[in-house]
Amino acid sequence: MPFFRPLIEIEPPDITPYCVGNTGIDYVWSFAAAEPGPHVVISALIHGNEICGAIALDHLLRASVRPVKGKLTLAFANVAAYRSFNRIDPNAARYLDEDMNRVWNPANLDGPRMSSELRRARALRPVVDTADILLDIHSMTLASMPLMLTGMARKHLEFARRVGVPALLVRDSGHAAGPRLRDYSRFDDPATPPISLLVECGHHWARGTAEVAIETSWRFLAAAGVLAPSEAARWLERPAAPQQTVLVTHRITADSDDFSFDKEYLGLEVIPRAGTVIAREGGKIIRTPYDNCVLVMPTRRFAKGQTAVRLGYFERD
Repeated sequence: MPFFRPLIEIEPPDITPYCVGNTGIDYVWSFAAAEPGPHVVISALIHGNEICGAIALDHLLRASVRPVKGKLTLAFANVAAYRSFNRIDPNAARYLDEDMNRVWNPANLDGPRMSSELRRARALRPVVDTADILLDIHSMTLASMPLMLTGMARKHLEFARRVGVPALLVRDSGHAAGPRLRDYSRFDDPATPPISLLVECGHHWARGTAEVAIETSWRFLAAAGVLAPSEAARWLERPAAPQQTVLVTHRITADSDDFSFDKEYLGLEVIPRAGTVIAREGGKIIRTPYDNCVLVMPTRRFAKGQTAVRLGYFERD
């Protein structure tokens, strides 16, 4: 049991009414319009403790959102982990067997290995394999500002700018431990049309995080062109801050469990001088590689083979 109880300002919604779905896959709902168009997917709960995505999908389903062209699919992903969520130790619900956001490659999905998360990823694969535009909703352990992870291809960055929120866009290549859903091969090829984005909406259980998830979902659907103009109007009329882009150049992966930062970082700190010590691992010292280095999503849970922090800089268009 942890020695403190995190403040949880939002209530995990009851998603059991969505269990049966209408696609043959539990907790997955699809709605098709008469007019042809893209297959647009919003996924939530890749991590079972990141409840803002469940709140956003519950909101959209309650609002009876329907596409005017193409197809819209709303998918609750790691439902088994979400069912284990409790307020005493909410982080424990992140996954049951393994991180579901590190399994998205053919070697894992087609291989013999079994886990709760792999079984669910395999069940969701037909949806992902037909998605033209995908948004994966996440949240963060630390109270950092919301950001959109776009991958490295320009097609994702350009679409994120059409969405218009959050204000910070991060171009990165993922994790050494395995590919995320947004890194799935059909999205990651810059020469192919499919687009994927991953939004980090803020601290896991802050009230504002759920609001970011809902607004981003509406703006994403509007950018995808599957909503009637009037349906998204009130969301598009909301003021949005100008967007900035961080290009990640270095991914710092822990080689052991003996990793520590030199001070407490919350994320998006800009370190003015190259060569500044930011972390240590055994006898190894980790320094910033250049001036004005941005720390992206430093973790508090160090584990061998997992990303400890990403380093980047603000791009100029």
